[in-house]
Amino acid sequence: MTRAVFPGSFDPMTNGHLEILGRVAPLFDEVRVAVLVNPDKRPLFSVEERMALMREVVRPWPNVRVDAFSGLLVDYVRREGVDVILRGLRSAVDFEAEMQMAQMNRHLYGGAVTLFVPSAPEYAFVSSSLVKQVAAGGGALEGLVPPPVASALMEKFQTRGRK
Repeated sequence: MTRAVFPGSFDPMTNGHLEILGRVAPLFDEVRVAVLVNPDKRPLFSVEERMALMREVVRPWPNVRVDAFSGLLVDYVRREGVDVILRGLRSAVDFEAEMQMAQMNRHLYGGAVTLFVPSAPEYAFVSSSLVKQVAAGGGALEGLVPPPVASALMEKFQTRGRK
């Protein structure tokens, strides 16, 4: 059985993430969307919220599971018996950082291969950070995030505005 992991903070998940997942899910027996728990960052959504949103939007793919991890990705990969690390690329700038990370992962644990997946052109400009800026400003989220994520973002920023 070939297992892949698609790691990220997914704060929030975007249509770019979803489009990549839709292309890679049929290629593997199991794909785990691994939500990063980073105690050094203050995410907009808690890990539980991110996982719940992710579970809602990955339902079409029965071989996709949602999980969380903290610490080094290679430790998760080794522990869970993952064969392939999936990394999305929007641009050459992403490639530089992702290549460095892939080489470090290989140095720390050579038991998994990193597969770079270019984003579809229509999502090359979409990032979680930009989506949060648009949502905070009351901008339209259609085409940027799945509907459940758009609803959660609107609710999150409306709640913040009432404080």
